Amino acid sequence: MSLRFEELDWATTPMGDISLRRRRDPASGDDVHEVKLGDEFLMSSLFTAGETALTELALAALPNEELDVAVGGLGLGYTAVAALDDPRVASLVVVDAISKVIEWHQKHLVPLGARLTADERCRLVHGDFFALAAGTDGFDPAEPGRRFHAVLLDVDHSPEHVLHPRHAALYQPDGLRALAAHLHPGGVFALWSNDPPSDAFTSLLGTTFARAEAHTVAFANPLQDRTAANTVYVAVKAAGDR
Repeated sequence: MSLRFEELDWATTPMGDISLRRRRDPASGDDVHEVKLGDEFLMSSLFTAGETALTELALAALPNEELDVAVGGLGLGYTAVAALDDPRVASLVVVDAISKVIEWHQKHLVPLGARLTADERCRLVHGDFFALAAGTDGFDPAEPGRRFHAVLLDVDHSPEHVLHPRHAALYQPDGLRALAAHLHPGGVFALWSNDPPSDAFTSLLGTTFARAEAHTVAFANPLQDRTAANTVYVAVKAAGDR
């Protein structure tokens, strides 16, 4: 039996202090892992439906062939593991700006760390996803210029509520066009958001991509005894757009 509450690790980052905590849920008796940035909760293993749906909705829009996938934001690993659960995924690159988060997985301080680090298809890359998206080398430092069939992003709270001001440029036309250049023709960009669907952002995606949709992902929130929801945006690049 674990302690009722334990801070497993913490570090100072350019965005503030980040900490990994484990607590025992009094209702179920299960361990819950949580990540905080300063006083703000970033993620919890109690709520993972949105992270999993981000992958499933994105990959559902792709054909039945071998897929190369990039993920921005490692977190607790639920988006990445959902990708590895799809047998079509031949390779997975997961980019995170905070080396400590990668270390948590490598040291198996989080429940999915052993799974991710043991799968030969998966590589964890320390890097700034937003800077890489804006550049020409792309998300794989071992193969500059490499393109992907899907790029999944789960870092900011939403396109309007970013963790750092420099992230905001990605959600503008130039930023979206630069990101789309890292996709194969017909590839998918998918984005997790904690805010309700935004018609304005969906329309903005449609100016760069051939089609774009916003999906509402509902899930139970036992802490507040209500149903909560996230949004997953899925944008598909034109098949002939190189």
